[in-house]
Amino acid sequence: MKRIVEIVPARPGWYSRWQVAPEQTRCYPVSLWALVEEADGSGREVVGVDCAGQWPGSDDNEAGGEFVRYLFQGPDSGSPEDAEPPSPAELRSTGPRLQPVVTA
Repeated sequence: MKRIVEIVPARPGWYSRWQVAPEQTRCYPVSLWALVEEADGSGREVVGVDCAGQWPGSDDNEAGGEFVRYLFQGPDSGSPEDAEPPSPAELRSTGPRLQPVVTA
């Protein structure tokens, strides 16, 4: 299990792209960036959590969706062509399952 070391809000314009079908992708805005590490303190990485509460490597991601990449598209450029607001069914009523860990 991984633990969260630090959380930082994402600036507007960051998206996570997911492959949802062989010829179809979907982008969601990234809400926050989290620095996560393995429980033993090794293997740190930064992951973006999108507005649907998904992040690469999560067991709770939308079934059938495969993370492709993060992309930045400046707010002046508009949203990516495959950007969609999440449907009510895709949003988690309790929000992302990330919980901060307080360290001494």
